[in-house]
Amino acid sequence: MGSGVVRSHLPAYSASGRAMLQAHSLLWHYLWIAPNVVLLSLGALLWRRPKGREFRAFCWFAILSAAGHLVLYAADVTPWVSPRNFWRICWASLLVDGALKFAVIGTIFARVFGSYSSISKIGRLGIRWTGGVLLLLATLTAAYARTGNPYWLITGTHLLEQTIYFVECGLLIFIFIFSAYFRISWDGEPFGIALGLGISACVHLGTWAMLANAEPSAHGRTLLDFLNMATYHACVLIWCYYLLVPHKVATKSAVPLPENNLAVWNRELERLLQP
Repeated sequence: MGSGVVRSHLPAYSASGRAMLQAHSLLWHYLWIAPNVVLLSLGALLWRRPKGREFRAFCWFAILSAAGHLVLYAADVTPWVSPRNFWRICWASLLVDGALKFAVIGTIFARVFGSYSSISKIGRLGIRWTGGVLLLLATLTAAYARTGNPYWLITGTHLLEQTIYFVECGLLIFIFIFSAYFRISWDGEPFGIALGLGISACVHLGTWAMLANAEPSAHGRTLLDFLNMATYHACVLIWCYYLLVPHKVATKSAVPLPENNLAVWNRELERLLQP
């Protein structure tokens, strides 16, 4: 989940499995609750500000994602919530989280390339193809992934989480490479949002790969849990910094290229794309 909890090693539908799902340390409580409370507060604070209106998708992500993770935490520590219902809540939270993340990525793309219509058209085409290829690769990876849990609800939740992070990471890499190729400057806010999402996705994919292939011990799995949770906390702080601290707006004027400038590239592309 966005909070960074890796649960592939936790058995379910048994008394011992339910006990393992309980909170086990003060730090664990803090790392699950604190970043989501901060993110929820950030979304609410930005909602009525002009900056929040510019990044409405991120506000929705901050509020709904954080609220979903706090609900999941409550379900985890509440004894009368069955393991089956916990994983159902986890599945629903993942679906909402994934949809909101892709909406945020769309907002980032629009902010970075919105000033250059023709380049933006090429970028939208490229990001659609990239997204399709990434989804296909994620599906193939999930089909051949090693699963250590016989319950389809748990296995499906982990594979869905892996797919979301895989596609999210690939799309962000595409945006960074595409903007770097055209030497387009980023404003602080979209860069900070993309940076936080990218760091979180990369770390989660790395820990998932270790869990799936290295077969770490129970203590090693616990350390990976804490790594994911601490990384998510750091990403929330990155978002707070870039969205609350004033930053200089990137200059959207033409940036010199080896033989021409970005404005000329855009005009020529418009001419080529006209029917």
